[in-house]
Amino acid sequence: MDNLHHQTFCVTRRDREKLAGHAGKVVWFTGLSGAGKSTIANALEVALHAQGKRTYILDGDNIRLGINRDLGFSHEDRAENIRRVAEVAKLMVDAGVIVITAFISPFRQDRQLAREVIGAADFIKVYVNTPLAECEARDPKGLYKKARSGQLAHMTGIDSPYEAPQAADVVIDGHECKSAQAVALILAALGI
Repeated sequence: MDNLHHQTFCVTRRDREKLAGHAGKVVWFTGLSGAGKSTIANALEVALHAQGKRTYILDGDNIRLGINRDLGFSHEDRAENIRRVAEVAKLMVDAGVIVITAFISPFRQDRQLAREVIGAADFIKVYVNTPLAECEARDPKGLYKKARSGQLAHMTGIDSPYEAPQAADVVIDGHECKSAQAVALILAALGI
């Protein structure tokens, strides 16, 4: 690391945000598998795009199919997954993009690290609080069924813990709240 130096360029984040017409931010969704994170993230991006905002969704499965395909689901691999996502999101914020992340991100320590990497002023944590029973009933990917039958190890909520946020900027009741209501709450948190 001694031979690495931060390179400064002429076009700044402020320049990029001026061109975009808005600040770069990260909306970090957390919650169990099947809680509704990706559904709400998609609805949020549609709403922001309709307003002319530059956005991008970083979704757990999509990231693991690409940049993080070398990672498993051990505690260490999950931590590295979140660290990498935070670093990518930080770059995208510097580009003036509103980054929407949809990750289980089960551990408080990892979410805190993401917040520190990105910067507290640019980080909005959204907890989609959906009861495990509801997530299992939805089971959109069949993961809970596999976990319950012993075919899938390290399933969050089954044999791997989920540490609910102690303080989130926005809490969505994933059992009762509709996507449009959730989007309105998040837009308010973004000041949009």
